[in-house]
Amino acid sequence: MYAYIKGELVKASDDYIVVENNGIGYLINMPFIMSAKFGSIGTEIKVYVYQNVREDEISLFGFTSEAEKNMFEMLITVSGVGPKVAHSICSQAEPDQLAVAVINGDVNFLTKVKGLGKKGAEKIIVELKDKLKKQGRGDSVKSTVTGVSVTVSSNSESMSLINDAIDALVVLGYKQNLAEEAVASCFTDGISLQQLITTSLKSLSKF
Repeated sequence: MYAYIKGELVKASDDYIVVENNGIGYLINMPFIMSAKFGSIGTEIKVYVYQNVREDEISLFGFTSEAEKNMFEMLITVSGVGPKVAHSICSQAEPDQLAVAVINGDVNFLTKVKGLGKKGAEKIIVELKDKLKKQGRGDSVKSTVTGVSVTVSSNSESMSLINDAIDALVVLGYKQNLAEEAVASCFTDGISLQQLITTSLKSLSKF
């Protein structure tokens, strides 16, 4: 199983890239809308990969960040969502956008993703929210957050925002304790939910 591949970007087409490492060219499924973030041919890149194994095929799906890969791995746990559909979603929605859509039950946002209908969008929201319930988040979140010098002890609106951001990170596959720490360290007065998720993701990428 591969975690990521570092090497030279030697080819980029509409649907895949080829990365050369130690004389081996790895063909990685990746639409141009994602691979364009890497820059031009000849650039040294680090691409996160998921190895999909089937009876008749072994293929690699590529991502520009660990957050994208985490999102993909959570999406393929949803019944009826295969690697190709999950990868398509990842190429058209940023992790923070998907997380906010799930937390807010925003079916309309998800149906904007090419290849995803209303029923599929509803299923993603319901099943990922069910995963949150199984996490059993409780009052421990408040004590963790307020213990990191976040002045929200009497501000229920801020507390709700923090809890939603933590839920969003859990939706994206991060462990509860890491999500709590990241959100606590990134929270500031007046920050929006999506901004808090985005900055928390950047914080988590440093670990």
